[in-house]
Amino acid sequence: MELAEQFEQHRDHLERVAYRMLGSHTDAEDAVQEGWLRLSRSDSEGIDNLGGWLTTVVARVCLDMLRRRRELVGDEWLPEPVIALEEGPEEQAVLADSVGVALLVVLETLTPPERLAFVLHDMFAVPFEEIATILDRTPAAARQLASRARRRVRGGTPLPDADIVEQRRIVEAFLAASQRGDFDALVEILAPDAVMRVRGGRLAPDEAHGAEEIAGRVLARGSRFAHLGRPALVNGSIGVLVGPLEDPISVVAMSIDGGRIASIDVVVAPTIER
Repeated sequence: MELAEQFEQHRDHLERVAYRMLGSHTDAEDAVQEGWLRLSRSDSEGIDNLGGWLTTVVARVCLDMLRRRRELVGDEWLPEPVIALEEGPEEQAVLADSVGVALLVVLETLTPPERLAFVLHDMFAVPFEEIATILDRTPAAARQLASRARRRVRGGTPLPDADIVEQRRIVEAFLAASQRGDFDALVEILAPDAVMRVRGGRLAPDEAHGAEEIAGRVLARGSRFAHLGRPALVNGSIGVLVGPLEDPISVVAMSIDGGRIASIDVVVAPTIER
């Protein structure tokens, strides 16, 4: 089998690793392409486990990209959600292997080594011995990095209800309350300790906590765009797309727990004045 064919057999896995590391499909594709370039320049006959070798190479590329991004972009980085308006077989396949926007936002708060250790071990079952080699640390240190990351992730990302029909019902109720300006209905839909994070636009990142504060923010700042919102699949869960799919004004991802919205992550187009 040609080397390029062998590489293509691993592409999907590598793109999943890179997206979870970087939160951007554009950057993930760049990282995977760099993995191919490094493979094409290597002595491939000496590689016993091509999948493991490629995962290691792409992880190292992602680690370097994360470090550069921290230096150049800082808090201005935005996740790139995966959006679909339909729920057909292809979209269901994406749903089955997706990572929520809330998780991507929390992962961005980790250090690059913590993120790598967590993603590779907890999401892809890479042994700590291999992770330690990538990070140039001991296996015990790699284990500690993953443990710290795991605590941050558990504290910042509620587990969403799996029933997509229930997700859609609650998101549609949220949209309807927003569009008619119904504060009390919004408070009822939101969990008492809900959190809303807003990134992008022309202002600094913003957060609101608690059902009443979030409902007030939604009505005060989002009312002019509420009529443009519609339910959509956002990274595998029902969220809201505001504006056209090709050029959205914002994308709203939600986590629903116990029949109420536990978290809202709003990604606003960079040109929009919030």
